[in-house]
Amino acid sequence: MKTIFRGESPRAGLLIVCLLSFALMAADLYWPAMDHYRGYLRLAVTPVEWLVDAPTRVWGTADKLLADRGELQAENDRLRADMLMLARKLQRLEALSNENAYLRSLLNASQTLDDRVIMAELIGVNPDPFLHQITINKGLRDSVYLGQPVLDAGGVMGQVMEVGPYTARVLLITDTQHAVPVQVVRSGFRTLLLGNGDPRELTLDNVPDTADIEVGDLLVSSGLGQRFPSGYPVGRITEIEHDPGRPFALVKAEPTARLSTSRHVLLVFRQGQEYPSEVGGGR
Repeated sequence: MKTIFRGESPRAGLLIVCLLSFALMAADLYWPAMDHYRGYLRLAVTPVEWLVDAPTRVWGTADKLLADRGELQAENDRLRADMLMLARKLQRLEALSNENAYLRSLLNASQTLDDRVIMAELIGVNPDPFLHQITINKGLRDSVYLGQPVLDAGGVMGQVMEVGPYTARVLLITDTQHAVPVQVVRSGFRTLLLGNGDPRELTLDNVPDTADIEVGDLLVSSGLGQRFPSGYPVGRITEIEHDPGRPFALVKAEPTARLSTSRHVLLVFRQGQEYPSEVGGGR
């Protein structure tokens, strides 16, 4: 390794520097005028101190900026996660609120009936688009019987067509094999409301061209055939088409029941009645 000082000149320079240092320290201790010159000396070495301290300050600032950025990023991620969790909870609360309101309306609907009712839950839907059928979680153990009316908070949904020990299959009013005796509330006109395979549409059977019906009329179960309770909403007339060449008008209605969205239904028990085992509603 090479020495720092080689020859006589470096040693002499070092000696001079040491002597100068001792002289300055002695002057600082024993020469009162040194207090006046100390400020000028400090001003002279300030740039040197600033340059020496610059790397430390730059590193500290960069480290603080990186730390702040990391904390902000972490906090931003945490807030975003919290927002998503709150949004999920809000959606769940909205769904529960809607379900609670629906169950309340279903309870109010059951209180308007004179017959005994039980509540059931939909657990399955027939995937065949030509068969409008659902499966509920009540069966023979709950005294469910063939032809039993099934309602929701909006109106008549259908009737039981098959019963098992713990489940039952329900034929909806929109199925082509279903019919409901109905009556127009406004005029008292009675007819049959038939399913035509469209989940949003029903057809009135054999309506005379001169019948007192109007668009918007409410159709309720008439009670004829003693299958469905009388006075319960079934549909509302949406279209009336008069054809001069035909003796009957073409009348369409929409179901009042929420056939595609209802999860809970009512099964109606009518006291003191004998019920036939076949289904079809008198069609």
